Amino acid sequence: MNTGKGKLYLIPTTLGDNEPLEVLPISVKKIIEETDVYIVENEKTARHFIKKINPKKVQATLKLFPLNKFTDKSLLPEYLEPCLKGTNIGLLSEAGCPGVADPGADIVKIAHQKNIKVVPLVGPSSILMALMSSGMNGQSFAFNGYLPIDKDERKKEIKHLERISSDQNQSQIFIETPYRNNKLLEDLCNTLDANTLICVACDITLSTEFIKTQTVNSWKKNIVDLHKRPTIFIIHKN
Repeated sequence: MNTGKGKLYLIPTTLGDNEPLEVLPISVKKIIEETDVYIVENEKTARHFIKKINPKKVQATLKLFPLNKFTDKSLLPEYLEPCLKGTNIGLLSEAGCPGVADPGADIVKIAHQKNIKVVPLVGPSSILMALMSSGMNGQSFAFNGYLPIDKDERKKEIKHLERISSDQNQSQIFIETPYRNNKLLEDLCNTLDANTLICVACDITLSTEFIKTQTVNSWKKNIVDLHKRPTIFIIHKN
């Protein structure tokens, strides 16, 4: 079915500046050693990551295609041309798993349309790792991305997600730009019911990792500084 075509490898990256092989399996190292064509969110950090995994790889031999919010989507099919000619391509996210809260999903969709085999590799997903460690409902959950920036719209959305959680027994997951984390936790505490649970999962896999689930009332009594620290927020109302 895919005879003669290369594969698209979805290569996970670390969630912070720790040693890659502390959190990634040896299979990731093997694929990077064998791959010279990549689709990446950021060229500088991608080269740094590849070098940490395989210091002997000659950087000049690498061909990197950019995929971020500035990329013209009409160019994406061209990125997969090497696969159609038999060359494997690696898809690298800026952090964590490609295609999850990540522009890489656009490339994966096109790969399927072109009958290119997509191969996901094992690696850390901050969303799933936060849910795993939250004690909340791992059978029914939703990832909602970013909440609205406007104060009134944000409050309305927070209450909406709380109602869904209560009505469907579904944990609600979301993220924020790291420098707004403290304000988001404050907004959650000021908007949600006193007994609604909030999980804050911060710096996952790093030495500064902090994961805590407690009620809104308890959070109000415990100050934690989340400024510029990658954080996943989860709420659940029983």
